Amino acid sequence: MINEYRLHAQERAEQNIPPLPLDAEQTAALVDLLKQDNDESEFLLDLLKERVPAGVDQSAYVKAAFLADLTTGKAESPYITKVEAVEILGTMLGGYNIAPLVECLKIDGLGNAAADALRNFINL
Repeated sequence: MINEYRLHAQERAEQNIPPLPLDAEQTAALVDLLKQDNDESEFLLDLLKERVPAGVDQSAYVKAAFLADLTTGKAESPYITKVEAVEILGTMLGGYNIAPLVECLKIDGLGNAAADALRNFINL
């Protein structure tokens, strides 16, 4: 997945256009890589944060589900803490991230981060 994406990004750069966002299949592969030790952790985190579209497409669903699982302990990553998962959910612009953020309000140690993230979606 990493090599394929780098090749894609290089081809697009040669055309002076940005790489396409990750699709759902690529995002699922990325999630699998983030669950284990990997020498490419910084690159993988950048892909998760910057190359998965915010909103309500299938790749955003995969991303939000993974981050939600991190916040509840259903999944683990050596690179993303529970609080960081909440913070990343807060950057997703609404959609699949809202329900997990609301649930995080009930989890000790995550409530403040979730409230801060949700504040970005509500004009008070």
